[in-house]
Amino acid sequence: MSETATTVNPQITDSVTQVNTKVVGETPAMAMGNLLVSTSHALSTGAHNATSAQQQGQVTMQAATVQGINSLMSVCSAAIGRTGEEIIEKG
Repeated sequence: MSETATTVNPQITDSVTQVNTKVVGETPAMAMGNLLVSTSHALSTGAHNATSAQQQGQVTMQAATVQGINSLMSVCSAAIGRTGEEIIEKG
């Protein structure tokens, strides 16, 4: 078999070199962009979770307050009923 040397057109070589240089040059910017997007996504998820936890805490606090007031009102209504009865009897 005879070996024939094939030469590549210099314009093709330059084009491939420029594309490779462009890709290598853009890599740090792409990496930084991906880092910033993932960081902002994580922070927004954390803020959403904090807001949700605060809302759930407020609901729990409100339920506890209502239960406490109901307990106070049931005790107070019995006392008010007795006091009103005494006032009517003395009346």
